[in-house]
Amino acid sequence: MDFNTILKDVNDIFIDVLDNDDIKLERATTAKDIEEWDSLTHIQLIVAIEKKYKLRFNSAEINSWKNVGEMCEAVEKRVNAK
Repeated sequence: MDFNTILKDVNDIFIDVLDNDDIKLERATTAKDIEEWDSLTHIQLIVAIEKKYKLRFNSAEINSWKNVGEMCEAVEKRVNAK
């Protein structure tokens, strides 16, 4: 699975979880760029991503992500390692 496919899937998850059809994620998008993305919704987003891809991330991994691009790269690495 490639990065752009994952980014599109993650964008759909963000739209669903944050209930905002206007979200357009890019590699450099951070929580500061999306008003609805706070600490509680961050957890909901991670859980939804883990559920979609049947993955589990540990806290260190999650805390290391600086933007959506790094989040999607982590998903890509895990999915392609299966």
